[in-house]
Amino acid sequence: MTILYLLIGAIAGAILALGIYIVLHKRALKGKKEEILEKAEIEAENIKKEKILQAKEKYLQLKSDHDKYVAEKNSQIKDTENRLRQKENTINQQTGELQKKLRDADNARNSLAQQREALERKTKEYDTLKEEVTRQIEAVAGMSASQAKAQLIEAMKAEARTEAQAYINDTIDEARLNAAKEAKRIVITTIQRTATETAIENAVTTFPIENDEIKGRIIGREGRNIRALEAATGVEIVVDDTPDAILLSAFDPVRREVARLSLHQLVVDGRIHPARIEEVVAKVRKQLEEEILETGKRTCIDLGIHGMNTELVRMIGRMKYRSSYGQNLLQHSREVANICAIMASELGLNPKIAKRAGLLHDIGKVSEEEPELPHALLGMKLAEQYKERPEICNAIGAHHEETEMTSIIAPIVMVGDAISGARPGARREVIESYIKRLKGMEDLAASYPGVTKSYAIQAGRELRVIVGAEEVSDEQAATLSTDIALKIQNEMTYPGQVKVTVIRETRSVAYAK
Repeated sequence: MTILYLLIGAIAGAILALGIYIVLHKRALKGKKEEILEKAEIEAENIKKEKILQAKEKYLQLKSDHDKYVAEKNSQIKDTENRLRQKENTINQQTGELQKKLRDADNARNSLAQQREALERKTKEYDTLKEEVTRQIEAVAGMSASQAKAQLIEAMKAEARTEAQAYINDTIDEARLNAAKEAKRIVITTIQRTATETAIENAVTTFPIENDEIKGRIIGREGRNIRALEAATGVEIVVDDTPDAILLSAFDPVRREVARLSLHQLVVDGRIHPARIEEVVAKVRKQLEEEILETGKRTCIDLGIHGMNTELVRMIGRMKYRSSYGQNLLQHSREVANICAIMASELGLNPKIAKRAGLLHDIGKVSEEEPELPHALLGMKLAEQYKERPEICNAIGAHHEETEMTSIIAPIVMVGDAISGARPGARREVIESYIKRLKGMEDLAASYPGVTKSYAIQAGRELRVIVGAEEVSDEQAATLSTDIALKIQNEMTYPGQVKVTVIRETRSVAYAK
C-alpha cells in the first residue's frame, strides 16, 4: 500500500511538473513571438522609410529630366520661330522686288507696244515708197520685178554651176592623184613589211632508205606490199635504181604525207605485210587529222585570231596540204592575212577583221562540199554557216568579184590576194591545170556505181579504180574499165594515153575465238 501511495504520489508529482513546464514554455514562446514581431515591425518601418526616400529621389530625378527636356523644346521652338520670322521677312522682301519687276515689265510692255506701232507705221511707209520705186523702175526697164528677179537667178545659177563644175573637176583630179600616190605607198609598204619566201608545191616526195634490203622488204614478195600500200594510200610508189631513195608520186599532198608517214612507221617497226600496211595507214590518217586541227589552232594563235569555229580551224589546218597554182595554200593565206592587216592599219580600219578575212578568203578550196560552186562563193557560204561577221563573209565571196562588194574590207582582201599571188615565182599555172585534170579524172571514175576509190598515178598516165566485190562482178569490172577509158577519151584532154586499171578484190574474214 505504501508503494502504491508512493507511486501515485510520484505520478501526481510528475504530472504537476509537466503542467508547470508547459505553462512556463508557453510564456517563453509568447515572449519570443512578441520580440520577433517587434523586430519585424522595426525592419518594415526601416524598409518603408528607405523606399520612400528612393521614390523621392526618383521623382526629383524625373522632374529634373522633364524640366531639362521642356527647356530644350522651348529653345528649339524659339529657334524655329526665329527662322520662320526670317523667312517671312525674306519672302516679304522678295514679294516687294517681284512686284517692282512686274511694274517695270508692264512699263516695258507698254513701251514695246508703242515701238511696235511706230514700226508698223514706218513699215507701211516703206512699203508705199518701195511700190512707188518699183513702178518707176519697171516703167524705165520695160519689165516687171518678178521677171528681172528670174533673169538674175538664172544668171547666178549658170555662173555657180560653171564654178562648181570647175571646182569638182579640180577636186577629182587632185583626189585621183593623191589616191594613186597613197595607194602605191600603202602597197609598197605592205609588200616590204611582209616579204616572205614563196613556197612551191610539187607532186613528188622522196622517201630516204638506208639500204637495198629495206627496199626489197617494202616491195614484198612479188610486189604485194607495194601494191597494198598503193591501194591503201592512192600514191604511186616508184622504186627504181635511184640509190637510198623511193619516190612517192601523187598530186594530192595529203595522200603523199600519209604514204610517207606510213612508210616511216613500217620501216621503223620492221613488220611489213598487207594487213599491217592497212592498219598503219588507217592509224596515220587519224593522226594526220589531229595534226591538221593542231596546225589550224597554231596558225590562229600565231596570227592573234580568236573565237573561230572548230570546223573553220580544221579547214585552215587542211590548207597546209593544199596548193593554189603551185603555191602552198596555208602560207598564201597567212601572207594575205598579214597584208590585209597592214593595209587596214594604214587606212585607219580594223586590222583584226581584215586579218581574219584574209586568212579565210580561200577556205572554199579545202571544202569537199558543193564542188560546182566557185571557191569564193563556197567560202562565203561556209563563213556564214559558222557565224562569221557579215563584212568578213562578203570579203571572202567578193575577192574574185563574183559577188557585189558591200564592205570596205572586201577590196583590201582582193588586193592582198593579188599581191601574194603576184610575187615572182609564187605560182605556176601549169601545176594547177595539171592537178585539176588529175582530180577531174578521179571524179569521172568515182561517178560510176560500185566504185569505192579512184587514184590517178604516174602523172595521170594511169588511173586505178577500186570497186566493191559485192557490187561489181568480174565481167562488169572488165566492162567498167572500157567504159571509163572511152569516157576519158571523149570528155577529157590529155597527153599520150591513159591506162585504166579496175581492181576487184574479194576478201573472206573469220575470227578464231
